[in-house]
Amino acid sequence: MQNQDVFILAIESSCDDTAAAVLYNDKVLSNVVANQLIHNQYGGVVPELASRAHQQNIVPVIDAALKKANITKEQLSAIAFTQGPGLMGSLLVGSSFAKSMATALSIPLIAVNHMHAHILAHFIEEEGYEKPKFPFLALTISGGHTQIVRVDGFFDMTIIGETTDDAVGEAFDKSAKILGLPYPGGPLVDKLAQSGNPKAYTFTKPKVAGLDFSFSGLKTAILYFIQKHQKENPNFIEENKNDICASIQYTIIAILMDKLKQAVKETGIKQVAIGGGVSANSGIRTTLQEAEKKYGWKTFIPKFEYTTDNAAMIGIVGYQKYLSQHFEAASVVSKARIPF
Repeated sequence: MQNQDVFILAIESSCDDTAAAVLYNDKVLSNVVANQLIHNQYGGVVPELASRAHQQNIVPVIDAALKKANITKEQLSAIAFTQGPGLMGSLLVGSSFAKSMATALSIPLIAVNHMHAHILAHFIEEEGYEKPKFPFLALTISGGHTQIVRVDGFFDMTIIGETTDDAVGEAFDKSAKILGLPYPGGPLVDKLAQSGNPKAYTFTKPKVAGLDFSFSGLKTAILYFIQKHQKENPNFIEENKNDICASIQYTIIAILMDKLKQAVKETGIKQVAIGGGVSANSGIRTTLQEAEKKYGWKTFIPKFEYTTDNAAMIGIVGYQKYLSQHFEAASVVSKARIPF
């Protein structure tokens, strides 16, 4: 089905950001996100507080998205929502609203896998942005996921490598916590690393078979490293913070790149796209851009606003599913864990 007048309302509520977007076919008309700052004081997302904040935010966020897109709800062709993975309470707020609104408007309901959306965000129509061609490799990196995915079509994806324990985003945030940095710490590590020496300190890279990752051992190594040096010099962190952050970031990027190089070698696919919140990291972006010249890859890096959790990426999946008439009944259930 190819309809050139498709308006998709997309809702994303998998974690602590309430987001809504309106797409006209594959173009974003609006992309509104309400952040929840309340979690900063707790050093992490509190699920109960997150779901309550979603309940407060969802109506004004959707209203703002429709007004910014300059359309009425009666013009909508379908409503897409994040089915999972994510925090169950947060997911239920988004799915319940999507079901109710779709029923009230008598329009189709579309369920979206959050991780598929991070990958397919590359297909949002943006002036001057080149989209990847199938097949390509996707590196999805976030607070909860680290995956290398072979993408052969919009809905033909295979995970060929993933973390066996912690995700890369967690490695950044836990390292930041060890250094006494406030939550969320990952972006602060990135910022401080830009003024540091990435080879000031050496951390051992974990040895994991195949294309899988592991970050738990690295976190432990960083903790012991800090404890050891603080015994010798109580001011060690403050005096060397930039170099420590740069060295941590350098090691994490090296782990990711080693596996990516192996994946390219094994598959013969030289198109590499990144997605997920951690793909906003400046060091990862720069390293991938350099890989184009160094290894002859073609790399695809999304706009910053499409890397963190947002509804535009849910909308582009919704649009592709709308074209193939892949709709759901109102009985569809949200899932904290969902098959890829």
